[in-house]
Amino acid sequence: MRRVFPILLIAITLQSCSEYQKVLKNDDVKAKYDMAETFYEEGDFRRANRLLEQIAPKYVGKPQGERVMFFLSNSYFMREDYNMAGYQFERFVKSYPKSDKAIEASFLGAKSFYELSPEYSLDQTDTDKALLKLQNFINTYSESEFYAEANAMAQELKIKKEKKAFEILKQYNKLGEFNYDMLKSAVAASDNFVLDNPGSPFREEAMFVKVKALTHMAVNSFEQLKEERLNTAKAAHATLKKQFPESKFDKEATDLIEKIDKELQRMQAQTVESK
Repeated sequence: MRRVFPILLIAITLQSCSEYQKVLKNDDVKAKYDMAETFYEEGDFRRANRLLEQIAPKYVGKPQGERVMFFLSNSYFMREDYNMAGYQFERFVKSYPKSDKAIEASFLGAKSFYELSPEYSLDQTDTDKALLKLQNFINTYSESEFYAEANAMAQELKIKKEKKAFEILKQYNKLGEFNYDMLKSAVAASDNFVLDNPGSPFREEAMFVKVKALTHMAVNSFEQLKEERLNTAKAAHATLKKQFPESKFDKEATDLIEKIDKELQRMQAQTVESK
């Protein structure tokens, strides 16, 4: 029996493949529909998809068209062909807006775009598209069973975009060690980030980066500009302290403010001596 079972399994598989190829190549639409449905229900989305691609145009305007089009869209999704899945789900919703599957199709279409979103370090055009699709779904179907998942995905993508913006401002600050203009860019990027992302998990660190950039800028300024810039850095530190009284960057920020105060005291002492 141990020897017979694998042989029977191979024979069944070969027969199945043979029948699939036969149906795939003939013009019997009904046979393709039946076989596609069987493969779909069994989770064989690759073969189901090929058959559905062939017969979908034949069912446009027919009662089975809605079912075929949803199966086709979802088979792309299950095969992780998210570009085609997103496109087909959108076609489905436009073609069958009153379908029982319209909400699910709208969600899966948005999720397809979510799956196309790349790493935060890459171009975020697809992330923007996904956010738009997800937000449209959230706004339209707030009572849907898919609402919580859609909202979670949207929040994840927002944080991804925030991380990209945050990493850019950190890079500006790092480059500012050798380039004064980069420090100015770091300060401007920090201000924009805090303004545009009030609830971001990176907000605290963005404000701290601003303090670092302003301190570095002030300490290395020409003498006639130094006092004003030191006070600007000190004000940025006060803002950070006010919004985050127990900041995780408190020790580093305190070291910076001590450096600022020493420099201000030195300048005041020089002023007194000159008199």
